[in-house]
Amino acid sequence: MPRRIAFINEKGGSGKTTLVANLAAHLCLRRGRRVLGIDMDPQGHLGKCLGIDVRAQRRTSIELLVDSVLGSAAPATARTAVPGDLPTIGTRIRNLDIVVSNKSLALYPAWAGAERSEPTGRLLEVLDDSTQLAQYDFVLFDAPPSFGSITLSILRACDEVVIPVPLTYLALEGSAEMLRTVELVRTRYDNPGLRVTMVIPTFHRRTKLAAEILGQLQRQFPKELAQTVVGYHVKIDEAQSRGRTIFEYAPNDKGAHAMAALAEELEARGCEPEEPRFDESEGTALGDAG
Repeated sequence: MPRRIAFINEKGGSGKTTLVANLAAHLCLRRGRRVLGIDMDPQGHLGKCLGIDVRAQRRTSIELLVDSVLGSAAPATARTAVPGDLPTIGTRIRNLDIVVSNKSLALYPAWAGAERSEPTGRLLEVLDDSTQLAQYDFVLFDAPPSFGSITLSILRACDEVVIPVPLTYLALEGSAEMLRTVELVRTRYDNPGLRVTMVIPTFHRRTKLAAEILGQLQRQFPKELAQTVVGYHVKIDEAQSRGRTIFEYAPNDKGAHAMAALAEELEARGCEPEEPRFDESEGTALGDAG
């Protein structure tokens, strides 16, 4: 079965969508992997980054969160045609499929409470029951930039977490909160194998503050911290504005090299067995972490 990896930061503007799109592209284009990207953010940016008109898609990620029959009042995007059938669409990149999102996903909390007593378990059930999932090597989730029922659904359904952390003070605080959330899901929601696989510093600038925050991340995540630090790359922004990945738009740019290194590091980390221990009093990861 594929590795299920959630890219999550409860603070917006961390670069998670950029990472999902470009790491997935590299894994497909250069590593020969089959990847499914699942956009769970109502903004629908993952599809947009890959050149897809998300507003025109009839089937979206809301199908993964609500039961298949919602009645005549439910929009078409919320009705699953075949049990176990995932609403995937192909992309321009060979071996990269995605499940797009759009504004309909923002209505999920209103549907969820009326449907079932424990709605956050639906995504896990759908993925576990799907026969399509076995054809992929990776499933990468682009999570919304806040904690709520959608993010909890993702964490219950995945095995690994990647945390992009902009090198700012508030984002550093958010990474400690993310550890608490992971521990909550491991214990209260019966997902003991959930682990933080990689912490990726993003939007690096040559400032004293950025250096201090990077140092704190190195102490807090001694084994999870990525070897590559992502800076500001204009070509990546230009590529996204054209619905392209950096490997299609400027494959020799420094941004492409950074994304390639991160994708290969993520791939290599798949066999590490150990997991972080969480000290509630300190809010840090201790000991050897996977």
